[in-house]
Amino acid sequence: MSEVFKALADPTRQLILDELCERDGQTLFEICSRLAMRHGIGMSRQAISQHLALLEAADLVRSRKEGRCKIHEFNPEPIAGSVARWLRPKDKETNPR
Repeated sequence: MSEVFKALADPTRQLILDELCERDGQTLFEICSRLAMRHGIGMSRQAISQHLALLEAADLVRSRKEGRCKIHEFNPEPIAGSVARWLRPKDKETNPR
């Protein structure tokens, strides 16, 4: 779970996830282009690749090969699993207040 929160702590990685939520299945070039055009982020492809690697390590992004391209897709499951324990409805019979 700590990898998920570490990955979400960085504003650039948050923007990458925002872009993948809006349009899933992008290449590194597409992600870099969208970050530059829409958010004014002029990072190198290598820097964005490092952010993507951290997001992949946290399982927030999954990638697959299509020909010579690597396609990146958002995976919301780790976020849902991480916060689910705090979002569960309280059982009033077992936890009276």
